[in-house]
Amino acid sequence: TLTKGSLSWHYKGKTPDTKGNNIFHSDATLIKDNFKGRTKMLGELGQNNCTLEITQIRNHDNGPFCFRVELVKEEGNEPTKDMFSFDKDCVELNMITDPAEPTLTQPMAATQGEPYTVICSVMHTCPTHVPTLTWNWKTERLIVYHRLIRSGNWETQSILTFIPEEKDDNRELTCTAGFNGGQTSSSKFTLNVKCIESYNHIIIPAVVGIGTALLFGIFCIFMAKKYKNRIAELQNQEGTMWNRLSRLSRRGRR
Repeated sequence: TLTKGSLSWHYKGKTPDTKGNNIFHSDATLIKDNFKGRTKMLGELGQNNCTLEITQIRNHDNGPFCFRVELVKEEGNEPTKDMFSFDKDCVELNMITDPAEPTLTQPMAATQGEPYTVICSVMHTCPTHVPTLTWNWKTERLIVYHRLIRSGNWETQSILTFIPEEKDDNRELTCTAGFNGGQTSSSKFTLNVKCIESYNHIIIPAVVGIGTALLFGIFCIFMAKKYKNRIAELQNQEGTMWNRLSRLSRRGRR
């Protein structure tokens, strides 16, 4: 079974059996000195995966680089005649000096007291050293995703959800991406918070006024009823006195 072999990534047009021509080789003695310790095979031959990781990228790591495999028998590591060179599918790297800036996706405006969600995303090329995304905000409700966009390109997303307050209006919200090697980049925007109208300055005086008028009305009704009863009592007393005087007057005439 041919599931093992000698693997190498070498400069295009160079023979992989010579030291200095390989950025990676199963035989570490054949790796070019300035690539030693910086390259590692991530893929497995049995899975038809020849993915190579290069760390601490330098400006001369642009290639082109080609993959080659020389298969051996699983028992005894005996060499075979099965050798494959992918000279027509070499890889060339485009070097950039500054890392990609994060992309911010957010609604146009936030509403005071209602949930508000902002998405920060950044592209990268190394799933074993994903960028870290941080916010200049409280991050109690934070979700982070990593996904493959296409071969050799991944995306990291940070989804921030919070409840904006009135004091957050015109505040800057910043997302910073930290990359392997220490480089950073950031993006920001100014948060616009739509404040909920407060009618307390109208409602409270109106309620106080209505309450005062209602209490005054109840007091007036109570006093009117009280005085009405008092007047009736006085009228009854006057009638009784008049009756007594009338009786006394009639007796005197006899």
